[in-house]
Amino acid sequence: MTPPATGPAPTSAPAPAVRRRRRQRAAAVLAASAFLLAPAVPAAHADAIRDRQWALDAMHTAEAWRSAQGTGVTVAVLDTGVDDRHPDLEGHVLPGKDLIGFGAVRGDRSWARHGTAMAGIIAGHGHGPDRSDGVLGIAPEAKILPVRVILEGTDPERTKARSSKGGALAEGIRWAADNGADVINLSLGDDSESAHPEAGEDEAVQYALAKGAVVVASAGNGGEKGDHISYPAAYPGVIAVTAVDRYGTHAAFSTRRWYATVSAPGVDVVIADPDQRYYEGWGTSAAAAFVSGAVALIRSAHPDLTPAQIKRLLAETARDAPKDGRDDARGYGFVDPAAALRAAGAGGVGTDVAADAATYRKRYFGAGPTVARPDPEPAAWLAPTAGGVGAALLAGAVLLWRGGARRLPAGGRGL
Repeated sequence: MTPPATGPAPTSAPAPAVRRRRRQRAAAVLAASAFLLAPAVPAAHADAIRDRQWALDAMHTAEAWRSAQGTGVTVAVLDTGVDDRHPDLEGHVLPGKDLIGFGAVRGDRSWARHGTAMAGIIAGHGHGPDRSDGVLGIAPEAKILPVRVILEGTDPERTKARSSKGGALAEGIRWAADNGADVINLSLGDDSESAHPEAGEDEAVQYALAKGAVVVASAGNGGEKGDHISYPAAYPGVIAVTAVDRYGTHAAFSTRRWYATVSAPGVDVVIADPDQRYYEGWGTSAAAAFVSGAVALIRSAHPDLTPAQIKRLLAETARDAPKDGRDDARGYGFVDPAAALRAAGAGGVGTDVAADAATYRKRYFGAGPTVARPDPEPAAWLAPTAGGVGAALLAGAVLLWRGGARRLPAGGRGL
């Protein structure tokens, strides 16, 4: 597949102070707990990267790109930062916002790894003379608006983050909505036993939705840890994404919950890294990024659709729907941007948002216990994981996306 050309985008309001105790929010799809180290892919073998991007075919991107490629759409990536010099993203990363203010900086191993990976999934445009090398995103003409709201799991400053105050997630959502974001990608969250909604975050999500920004979040990687509710995925109006493998099978690690909207690729996903090598990882963070890319395509072709209409459109056009139309493991089925674009082009988008409102199960939004219970720390190395949401995180927090990642070998072998 050859990547297309380019496209435009992008203005500030402070968020209210958050008064309550903060749980640590951990990011990250590509956390390390089980991973395989292999040689990085040399530039000469970069075409092997495209061959491994099975999600491009699974999501029918070739058909979708005949209608839209993301031109004119801005996707805010609230994460660990994004490497604007990465060859697969160069020229498509807008000036962003750092709401952490400390921690790793450019050139450090613990800088912007997870955020760069997510940005590449969404809007990577490849590189080289014909852009046939490197990672190609779902919306290769979209712009990325980076908002740093968490630290990488390997960042030495995490200890400082745990003892400071913060509300960076809520503030970041509002900042993104006020600064031109058409889509807000949240590949992060809290699915610990003590997870509960924060009023400031919920209000920020509703603020963004009211301004017309579509909010997409990872459903959580707690499928083998009790399927605890994950926030921000469970807030009303959010498109919550679960993970499946290349065969459409629900990934065991992917949280099963009533708020699941659709599923997307989340296993054996090729990602770009600031070290300019490519890795393979898994997690619902990646799945959310794929859906944010799909939403960018829809927004590009149909900018007047509301967030609620787009959420309905994705649900109604999803492929391989569960037997009863929906289940907690895969939502309404596998996201299909090509089918969504066809339906929208045929006028198949109503204004009834009752189904979206029905996903707000108030009974799940309780206070939660007052003392958070810590989980074990993740393994080190490739853990674009856990950081501090807000400038701030507390010691009782847990890792959300405990994913595996590995370097890709040259020549397509060793996987």
